Amino acid sequence: MGSLTITKKPHAVCIPYPAQGHINPMLKLAKLLHQKGFHITFVNTEFNHRRLLKSRGPNSLDGRPTFQFRTIPDGLPPTDTDATQDIPSLCKSTSETCLVPFKNLIQKLNESSEEDDVVPPVSCIIGDGVMSFTVDAAREFGVPIVLFWTPSACGFLAYMHFRQLIDKGLTPLKDESLLTNGYLDTVIDWIPGMKDIRLKDLPSFFRTTDREDIVLNFILSETERAKKANAIILNTFDALEHEVLTTLSSLLPPVYPIGPLQHMLNNIKDETLKSIGSNLWKEEPECLKWLDSKTPNSVVYVNFGSITVMTRNQLIEFAWGLCNSKKTFLWVIRPDLVAGETAMLPPEFVSETKDRGFLANWCPQEEVLNHPAIGGFLTHSGWNSTIESLCGGVPMICWPFFAEQQTNCRFCCVEWEVGMEIDSDVKRDEVERLVIELTEGEKGKEMKKKALEWKRLAAEAAEVSSYRNLESVINDVLLSPMTTEK
Repeated sequence: MGSLTITKKPHAVCIPYPAQGHINPMLKLAKLLHQKGFHITFVNTEFNHRRLLKSRGPNSLDGRPTFQFRTIPDGLPPTDTDATQDIPSLCKSTSETCLVPFKNLIQKLNESSEEDDVVPPVSCIIGDGVMSFTVDAAREFGVPIVLFWTPSACGFLAYMHFRQLIDKGLTPLKDESLLTNGYLDTVIDWIPGMKDIRLKDLPSFFRTTDREDIVLNFILSETERAKKANAIILNTFDALEHEVLTTLSSLLPPVYPIGPLQHMLNNIKDETLKSIGSNLWKEEPECLKWLDSKTPNSVVYVNFGSITVMTRNQLIEFAWGLCNSKKTFLWVIRPDLVAGETAMLPPEFVSETKDRGFLANWCPQEEVLNHPAIGGFLTHSGWNSTIESLCGGVPMICWPFFAEQQTNCRFCCVEWEVGMEIDSDVKRDEVERLVIELTEGEKGKEMKKKALEWKRLAAEAAEVSSYRNLESVINDVLLSPMTTEK
């Protein structure tokens, strides 16, 4: 991808929501823009910046004058924990406290540009979709604002209809019995592009009995403010979510699918840029060497992402299900995976699987999913994991935890035909059965074919439609001077 031919270097300020699944795609986008000629300021919270330096090394972010990192406070009490912060607290705090320090940062960047030829004044802002206070900052400084919604398009479309869920009396729930009495199986037919979707397939944040629920109201606010952006970008591609994207385009400012971002990055040759990482946990690359010793399509990869927590009993059920399947596996187990305690596997499980299992705290997931030894992925259905699995041509067993993971799971299993859902009340027998089906059953073989087809279409999108959309959002929005306010 070539650089822009312009007389004045543009300066994009990129600010993700402070969680791993949002930081990863925003950093990919920042790298793409840098490759296209932008000066980049990447803004993490102070808490996550410390975690990043702990994970990557104290000097890992130094010495890049045109790709700099800056921080703002998140407004939460200080903590030494090495885990994702409480999501409701984080949503409330970022929306209420981050605007002023963010505006102060932009002011300082602009002031430094007057003294330093290396740093141009801020010319545009890329805000996370749920950091929409950036809209106000952009208006104040008179620069374009693009909101990057990091969920799938189908997840985002579901969020856009939360207001209607309230208006139709579907949320808040009358009482908690509706979570278990079959109510969530209700089919809703009024969201265009989401045929036969059930309440249980919608993002989990509507499952509250409290109209004042923090996250429910946060979603309502953020989706409404999305309409004030100059453009919306999504890490997806048209062939995958065409009908959903068409519906979104009727509700919002211009919507640009520019994914899969990992494929878009393949043409970047700058080794310095490649070395900038975003994992907040230290990676264990030893697992790749272990995979090198395995035959093609023989390993089940298990990773529930950066936020999912489970009970100790659920962990044990997953463990014995994997053990009883007799399949080889690579399992990423964060220390904080079990709610309220350190994740510990039964010694008998570790002993029995030591010759065919590899346990890690964290790993370079994209490399793992592109490794020929991987035959399937047991996942929480987060969007980054889902699209990375599609790009690797890897079929999935889906165990969605929260947010729009339920929606991703539905589309994987029904629309894209690359997944099988596992019950939230996980049992070892079901884990065993699905792992065997995934790796050697007829359904598993059909899912593998579908996954390879999506892999092909994803690579094609990066060369054609998504590449074209990235060019458009740069030239038509990010480089376009602001003349009027919306």
